[in-house]
Amino acid sequence: MKAAAPWVILGAATAGFALALNAVGFPSPTLFAALVVGLAFALIRSQADVHPPGWSFLAAQAVVGVTLGAYMQSEALTAAAHDWLPVTLVSAATLAISMAAGRVLARTTALDLPTATLGMIAGGASGIVTMADDLGGDDRLVAFMQYLRVLVVVLLTPLLIAAFGGGSGGASGPSPSAFGDVTDWVLTAGIAAGAAVLARRAHVPAGTLLGPMLVAGALTLAGVDFAVPPVVRELAFALIGLQVGLRFTFDTVKLLGRLMFPVLGAVLALIVGCAGLAVLLTLTTSVSFRDAYLATTPGGLYAVLAVAVGAGANTTFILAVQILRLLVAVLLAPLAVRRLARTTPGR
Repeated sequence: MKAAAPWVILGAATAGFALALNAVGFPSPTLFAALVVGLAFALIRSQADVHPPGWSFLAAQAVVGVTLGAYMQSEALTAAAHDWLPVTLVSAATLAISMAAGRVLARTTALDLPTATLGMIAGGASGIVTMADDLGGDDRLVAFMQYLRVLVVVLLTPLLIAAFGGGSGGASGPSPSAFGDVTDWVLTAGIAAGAAVLARRAHVPAGTLLGPMLVAGALTLAGVDFAVPPVVRELAFALIGLQVGLRFTFDTVKLLGRLMFPVLGAVLALIVGCAGLAVLLTLTTSVSFRDAYLATTPGGLYAVLAVAVGAGANTTFILAVQILRLLVAVLLAPLAVRRLARTTPGR
């Protein structure tokens, strides 16, 4: 009973904080809440050895992979089919800008190259944090940089879109049941377990995440209608956030303080670079700069979609570009980071 007490406290605190963040529209509220709660708990009880079992983190990675794969809705991806070339180039250019920002950050701070690169990759914050440890990065620092970027984007985007002007919001679709149905549970469990095991045996980089993501995406594009039960998805995000947060120490927090301004500068440079890509997208497609900016802004998929709906923007095109960029980031990041680690001499 005594051993379970910390987990009851952590679970209750994470759930309460996540609900509060969700109420104000913060993206990925459960993962962020668990990260902050885990960090606070680790610092308050610095001598306590409280960590989730290793298998739970692997299971959470696999569930997040299925969740990301379920984003590959054919309707959204075909929305940008007419402009596939500029959209693809912009998505690839976003990854290149992100990696360049990470390289500069690694050269000018105490961050190693994998951590700096993963921390600056725009798109799929939860997926990048989930795979960071597998790719040799410090997942605590990666999470800090990813969510600092998301926070800056979430705060700036509504202000910038208000300056561009927008129409009245549209109605959102119905919310799925928190527990899903039997098919959702069976497919989620089967894909997460089977694809993760096969991908790890095949030595796929970050295979626990990417294997389920690719299988779930293929099934979704093939017309299989399913979704990860929200309660399972949020539990996975909570486990990942706690796993990362509970590993913080006072030395890590001191390092974060020293990194705050360099990382903020890199994030702002990334936002400016993505705004430049929005200009190119405007020149090569029929979308407005407002829609192009929302499609290319580096972070917070849910927050961006909420702003797009409220502004009366082209949400289908924006979702298509954001999803494509998320897939490019999560699929290519492992290969790019490992290649950089091999080709860059030690500092």
